[in-house]
Amino acid sequence: MTISLVKGQKISLEKESGVKLSKIAMGLGWDVARPKGILGLFKRLPAIDLDATCIMFDAAKQIVDVVWFRQLQSKDGSVKHSGDNRTGEGEGDDETIFVNLSLVPLNVTSLVFTINSFTGQTFNQIENAFCRLVNLDNRQEIAKYVLSGGGEVTAQIMSKIYRHNGEWKMAAIGEPANGQTFHHILPNIVPFL
Repeated sequence: MTISLVKGQKISLEKESGVKLSKIAMGLGWDVARPKGILGLFKRLPAIDLDATCIMFDAAKQIVDVVWFRQLQSKDGSVKHSGDNRTGEGEGDDETIFVNLSLVPLNVTSLVFTINSFTGQTFNQIENAFCRLVNLDNRQEIAKYVLSGGGEVTAQIMSKIYRHNGEWKMAAIGEPANGQTFHHILPNIVPFL
């Protein structure tokens, strides 16, 4: 059963999936907004490059590592990125971040997932944008966050996976921000750590 996440919602990943999770994936998908009207059929659609990022934090809210299109794997090997999709073309996930929770170092207390519009379009120009969490052991979708009504912003702080009393939990953040990369929105992330 998939949970449709809403801003601020928290779930226990293990309780929702029914098993102790060891490997998960955070998928990001989107489509280019189609031009409206008859004349829109003849317009060339601009490429929209959304980027998924995973920022690894310690208990002191300091960055331990970052996995994004310029670094496709964490130094410890626990987090891997599928690679940069610059158009959003195709079905399903356009970018995926894979996490082996059993390999995440103990000093890492939270993983924050963000989405940035590298090409600068706002979320009002992007159709069918979503972020989802999948249990890789059985390929079952655990949770999904729909980016509807994203507004005139170029970034979203999507969610946080964090350790709590020995188990992994997820908090849907859904906080809009502005910036082409995660560097620009770091001040917006700190309150959620």
